Amino acid sequence: MTGTEQHPPVFDAHAHLPGAEGATERLLAVMDNAGIARAVVVAGGAVDPDRLSRQIIEGGHVETDADNGAVLSGCARSGGRLVPFFFANPHRHGADYRAADARFRGLKLAPSVHGVGLLDARTTALVEEAGAKGHGVYLHCLQRPGSGVAELARLAREFPDITFVLGHGGVGDMDLYGIDLIRPRPNVLFETSGCFSAVVRAALDRLGGERVLLGTEYPLQHPAVELAKYRALDLSDEVWHRVTWQNTCRLIGDNAREHP
Repeated sequence: MTGTEQHPPVFDAHAHLPGAEGATERLLAVMDNAGIARAVVVAGGAVDPDRLSRQIIEGGHVETDADNGAVLSGCARSGGRLVPFFFANPHRHGADYRAADARFRGLKLAPSVHGVGLLDARTTALVEEAGAKGHGVYLHCLQRPGSGVAELARLAREFPDITFVLGHGGVGDMDLYGIDLIRPRPNVLFETSGCFSAVVRAALDRLGGERVLLGTEYPLQHPAVELAKYRALDLSDEVWHRVTWQNTCRLIGDNAREHP
């Protein structure tokens, strides 16, 4: 397809669903306008953006629970278009995730929010539980000891049967090194919200189209921005369908659903 042609609907691999009134309806309206058929959603609002920005740079953490209940409620009203991931709080030592509703389809971890490293026993306990539930694990990495892409690669080596997703194009907007670190780990996928289009191209070239996911990071990023990056790359129909639909279906265990 050329960059000017209309692509088929996509499956957004990563968006946030705030607990505010009307949030589900606003998200669905944005998806409709952008041509997005479905989206994996996690809770937002565990930490405000200003504090999160400071924690990413300086460190620190909160022990706040995300509003996972609001995510389930919103997904239930979406007619199957929104797919819930559980945003775990490692400070609860896995108790919240073990008790999670069976409707959740994956696990989200954020060292930038809760400050718990990827090789910490609390994190590995959550990953083990994800394996028991048959869930994939979406997580953020930071330029900080214990929470970097190298630690994710080690975690993926220790849990080869679990699918991990390195979110937001790795660390920063040009993490080519992060792509190389996960390259030997086929169970690590690469979600691209926030990174440069050149990084998307590098990920496709180095990892292959079967390991790259289009995500939007809504509402911090408008979906049209992330879609524009992919359209500018002039992908083949096959690669486009992989990164915008099939790979996310596989992540949530919905392999039979090949098209909208």
